Amino acid sequence: MGFNSIWHWLVVLAIVLLLFGTGRVSNLMGDLAKGVKAFKKGMQDEDGDAAHADQPKVLTADAAKPAASTEKDEAAKH
Repeated sequence: MGFNSIWHWLVVLAIVLLLFGTGRVSNLMGDLAKGVKAFKKGMQDEDGDAAHADQPKVLTADAAKPAASTEKDEAAKH
């Protein structure tokens, strides 16, 4: 029984299914797929950030307001 033999992998699969059950294995595969998707999305986001790294960031007037003034504005409204 070598590592490349189909019978070897069928026996390993049968043992894993007996030990963990089909529910746990399917949940594990679903979690693995979610992790791969999140990793790919993170890599795309990182590539997008790197492409715009040479461009300066522009602050709007809303972003430049200090937090204390917004709290005073909220208190004045009530």
